Amino acid sequence: MSKKVKQFLSALVLIIPTFTFANGGIDEKINSVFEPLVEVLATIFFFKPFGFLGFEMPMIVMWLIIGAVFFTIYLRFVNLRKAKHAIELIKGDFDDPDDKGEVSHFQALVTALSGTVGLGNIAGVAVAIATGGAGATFWMVFAGFFGMSAKYVGCTLGVKYREINEEGEVSGGPMYYLSKGLEKQGKGVLGKILAVVFAILCVGGSFGGGNMFQSNQSYAQLSNVFPVFEGYGFAYGIVIAILVGVVIIGGIKSIAKVTDKIVPVMVGVYVLACLIIIFVNFSNLGHAVSLILEGAFTGKGIQGGIIGVLVIGVQRAAFSNEAGVGSATIAHAAVKTDEPITEGVVAMLGPFIDTIVICTMTALVLIFTGFAEDTTGLTGAELTSAAFSSLFPWFRYVLLVAIVLFAFSTMISWSYYGLKAFTFLFKRFIGEKTSEIIYKVMFLFFVVVGSSSSLGAVMDFSDMMILGMALPNVLGLYFLVREVKDDTVDYFKRVASGKIKKFK
Repeated sequence: MSKKVKQFLSALVLIIPTFTFANGGIDEKINSVFEPLVEVLATIFFFKPFGFLGFEMPMIVMWLIIGAVFFTIYLRFVNLRKAKHAIELIKGDFDDPDDKGEVSHFQALVTALSGTVGLGNIAGVAVAIATGGAGATFWMVFAGFFGMSAKYVGCTLGVKYREINEEGEVSGGPMYYLSKGLEKQGKGVLGKILAVVFAILCVGGSFGGGNMFQSNQSYAQLSNVFPVFEGYGFAYGIVIAILVGVVIIGGIKSIAKVTDKIVPVMVGVYVLACLIIIFVNFSNLGHAVSLILEGAFTGKGIQGGIIGVLVIGVQRAAFSNEAGVGSATIAHAAVKTDEPITEGVVAMLGPFIDTIVICTMTALVLIFTGFAEDTTGLTGAELTSAAFSSLFPWFRYVLLVAIVLFAFSTMISWSYYGLKAFTFLFKRFIGEKTSEIIYKVMFLFFVVVGSSSSLGAVMDFSDMMILGMALPNVLGLYFLVREVKDDTVDYFKRVASGKIKKFK
């Protein structure tokens, strides 16, 4: 029996007694503790600095939008100019087998996508449409487009400042480029503070959006399709926790091997279903687009009007693609390359695939089937399922499989993000291996918490943690973007001159 398997079994021994305290009413017990905590934290994370003027936009949403737009303009729309090169890198045209790292460009992308593509697109878009109407779609696409540049900056720095231990295991992400990058500029204290704040929020985000939201919505879909499972969220959570645990003991290589098989297949199935519905309703595309634009710029019927719709769209886009948040840079940092710019270019495809393509398709399905205007009291994954099932009654079973697999892949990816953040915080105090065991125990526990909690509490907690990560990350990116720009110019000069050559 391997050492990692023994560690995992030890973790199970620790968490099983914790789980067995439960009996009837576990959902109510968890919510009675969890919901009041969310209410208190919401006043901090969703502070509206200009609320007294009637401008009801949370500061964190403004922070993300302004940052993403700035990076796009400062880098001269790198998200458009370098799209072709991104495809070449994904194909492996520039892969050097001797480069340091743990996973290929493709595996790094799908691992990062597995942390975003899925319930953020299926349930998150439904939440946006249910609360913000069709117009929320426009602001999701807007945030996705400009978010591509924010992800480019972060993932380039993630590779540039990563650390590789003697065993070849990579640790990277905002914790490292904030502390090391700002130290180079004589801002070491600020860098360390930002790194620690980010790491704390990343751990919280891994428990929230990367864990509890996933188990919550996958269980909601299971009980919706098979009512016999209603009231068994706790048991469902334990099963998923065990399955997740089996994968995450193998680290990023094990995670990448799972995600590079699950993600492409499930994305393909889901996109195909969306395309069928869009094709059948193609004659109504013009009407759908007009509904989106009208809703985006009027906020008709939505609390807060246009600002209300914008906030909802950007929040859901950030939850979906995490651009500017910094979490995906942790996965991208593990790539096999000695050229940081290459992974920044590849990473730009994440928000494009995740938000601009898949989220838009989901929104169009909801609009075409009439569920954007009449949600029938449903929200989240149940609303999306109802929309698909209205045309293909059998599709709810396909969507159930997709949702469970998407949730599973997202959880294992976010477990890696949270693990790297947790070990960054505690490895110098209790050792790296001990930190890993403690974190995995906590992560598996929150799988069960999520499946046994209400959607509202989970969504709010997830938003607070994931959006909160953007505060230290984007601030650090402002200081470091100049060197990314210089590195970008240098890299593409070498590509143009032939100093950097294709290997295929």
